[in-house]
Amino acid sequence: KGKQSGRTQEIQRLIGRSLRSIIDLEEIKDLQIIVDCDVIQADGGTRTASISGAFVALQLCINNLLTKRIINKNPIIENIAAISCGMVESVPCLDLDFEEDQNADVDANFVITDSGKLVEVQMTSEKKLCSEESFNMMLNLAKSGVAKIIQFQKKTISD
Repeated sequence: KGKQSGRTQEIQRLIGRSLRSIIDLEEIKDLQIIVDCDVIQADGGTRTASISGAFVALQLCINNLLTKRIINKNPIIENIAAISCGMVESVPCLDLDFEEDQNADVDANFVITDSGKLVEVQMTSEKKLCSEESFNMMLNLAKSGVAKIIQFQKKTISD
């Protein structure tokens, strides 16, 4: 019908919020950067894959702007990545695939910076309520997963 679905718009806003959180907008105030990020293949976790991939695209764009001397200072404050996590049969699981997501008691997406700061957490208790202990287990697992993703991002950007 010529318009994007509500789900698509929500994902776009999530990606935009995530990227804006780690960039000094004053350094690029006269520029507009559009990041087009489609997930080609994923078994669940498309939102989180989009954020992690969008950061790589943003960093490559910034590197290009610096090389061309369009900007003089890197406005990126720190790296960012995202990952899904959930409680499946009372066990914390990282990077849920479709089946795990369907069976999860609790499903969460974590957007976390390189220094471990939380940018956004989306969590739903679908079958059971989430205890603070379960949340903290998922958070710690998500932080370790994000750290690995950021290592891959850095390698990709430097290559």
